[in-house]
Order: sequence, then structure tokens, then C-alpha cells
Amino acid sequence: MAGNTFGHILRLTTFGESHGPGLGGIVDGCPAGLELSEALLQAELDRRRPGQGGTASPRREADAVRLLSGVFEGLTTGTPIAFFFENTDQRSRDYGNLADIFRPGHADWGYFHKYNGIRDHRGGGRSSGRETAARVAGGVIARQILARHGIRVMAACVQLGGAALPPETPPEMEEARHRPYCAAHANLPAVWDQLAEEARKAGDTLGGIVRIEARNVPPGLGEPVFDKLEARLAHALMSIGAVKAFSVGEGFAAAGLRGSRNNDILLPLELPQPGRAAFASNHAGGILGGISSGQTIVLHVAVKPIASVAVPQQTVDKNGRAATVRIGGRHDLSAIPRIVPVLEAMTALTLADALLLQKRMEESPRFSGAAGEP
Repeated sequence: MAGNTFGHILRLTTFGESHGPGLGGIVDGCPAGLELSEALLQAELDRRRPGQGGTASPRREADAVRLLSGVFEGLTTGTPIAFFFENTDQRSRDYGNLADIFRPGHADWGYFHKYNGIRDHRGGGRSSGRETAARVAGGVIARQILARHGIRVMAACVQLGGAALPPETPPEMEEARHRPYCAAHANLPAVWDQLAEEARKAGDTLGGIVRIEARNVPPGLGEPVFDKLEARLAHALMSIGAVKAFSVGEGFAAAGLRGSRNNDILLPLELPQPGRAAFASNHAGGILGGISSGQTIVLHVAVKPIASVAVPQQTVDKNGRAATVRIGGRHDLSAIPRIVPVLEAMTALTLADALLLQKRMEESPRFSGAAGEP
């Protein structure tokens, strides 16, 4: 299957299915000398694992990670880093009635046509959200690279089920990871609890919007023309199954602004320095011309409602005949909050890859003299 690897220099490849023996990944291109351990990986994986919170699936997976290679005495060696976690709480029998029909909103139809009718119907197989556990582990490695440069990535939920953080209220990004739903404000969880309970009683699910910030990103990251930084970030975040929209800075709202208001005015520092300035605003979201500006990178993604709803739905079977499906099994009521560490991981992987690419360019041999002469 093509399309299982992300990155240019720092490359993450994931493997495994929801109801197979397990899942894992390989990260290649990581510099030597970074601190890495199973405990460090596990701390982040615990944020994503199933069975937590009011919107979570009852499936209980420890997602206990095993480091298989690329680390010696607590430090990365510069060789491929491989990690693996077993599936221990599968109930494949819950999917027995889905082998010959297509679930609305799922990847079943696409996989059927892509792979000549061959697909793993148990929990969605490769298209399951469980694949994202490997992304989170890869993101830990990327964060270690970014941490050397003081770069931090964080995310918070700003909307669930249509109930949003008021536009005039600043999101509390630092505190969000310690709140239910990774909520961007302390007043939101109580509102969202009520919405979640209403959806559960109706056998339905909820979508939401997540804000992502990357702080202390240096200017100059990103490659024109086709590998603009926002293009790579869009690729990374839109590759997550539940994500249906992506924006940078003002996003769609920029279309309603005049250029004089949307532009971020540059101001001199109190003590002017070459190549240094302050910005009066950040409508661009930290990216200008596809290259980081040195401001905080601000992104938003829209997360669709989980497709596995507990109400009967019309569909067709493999022979094109009408059918009705009611999806059993254990499913999340919303991808939020478990998608939040996945979004952070993919953002970190993108930025770490761009940083390594920039450093390689800056460190490449310089040429002088006539053309062709070193």
C-alpha cells in the first residue's frame, strides 16, 4: 500500500490494523544524541489511548509501547527507530455483519474500489483511528528535535458539537491539556458534557474544531513553491482520517477582510537590528509566502463527527442491493479529545522535518570562483 510514509528527511512510516496483532512505526532520519525512552513515548500515548473521558470508546487498550531499535542507553543512535504496541482488546465479532456491506461515512467504499474488493472490515482495518497511535509515538521523537530549538507545539479544542469558545475570549492553550476535552477554557467542559450526553442518548456523535499553535518557530522554514510550510502542514493534518478542513491564521475569515486590515504591519525593534522586526498583528498565522515568519504559527482544523452511529442507516451491500446497517462495537462519541495529541504530533513532525531541511541547506558547502569550480 503506497502512502504510508510522511516526511522528507525525518520520515515516519506506520503499519498495522485495528484488529491485527498490533501496530507500530519506524522513524528514520532522526539525529543521534536525543533522549528517548519507552516511558517518554508512553506518557504521550496515554493521552490518545481509548477508554478515557466522556466521549471515549469503552475499548480498553494500554497501548504499551516497545522500542525495538534506534536507541542505546537512553539516546537515539541516528539509525531507524522502530516501535510497536500490541492490540489486546479486540472484539472482531462485533464486525461480523459488516463484511459484505458498506458503512456510511467510513472508508469501506473507497477501500473496496481501491484494492479490488479486498479489505479488512474489522474496525476499519488500516483506516481505523488506531493507526494514529504510531503517529503520536513519531511525534514524540519530533518534539525532542524541536525542543533543542525551544519550539513548542500545543493544541486545544475550541468547539464541540457547535458550542464554541466565544470569539472575544482568548484560548488558554497552556492549560488545555489538563482539562476534559482539552478544552480551551474552563467554562466549556460543562457545556460539552451536556451535549455529549444528549448525543449519546440519541445514538449520535459530535464533531468539533481544534486550534493548534507552534511557538518559537524561527523564520525561514518552508520550501517554495510546492512545499510551502502551510502546504506541508495541510498535508500532515488532512492525512488524519477525521479531519475535513484546515486553515492558517485568519483562514476563511481573511476573505472578508480588506488587505489593509489583513496585512501584518512590521515595526522596528527599539534597537533596530538587521533581519529583525516586530509584527503589529498575526493575521497570517506565522507564515508568509509559504515560509515561517518567526511569529506563532496558528492553525485550525475541523474534525467531523465519528461515522459509527448507533442508529439504523440505509446502505448497499457488495452486490449493490439495498441494506440497512446498525453499527455495533465500541466507538468514540467524538474524535475529540483523543485526536488532539495526534494533531500535535503531525504538526511537530512537519516542523521538525522542515527544520532539519533548513539546517541541511545552511550547512551545505558553499561554492566560490568560476562556475563549476569549488
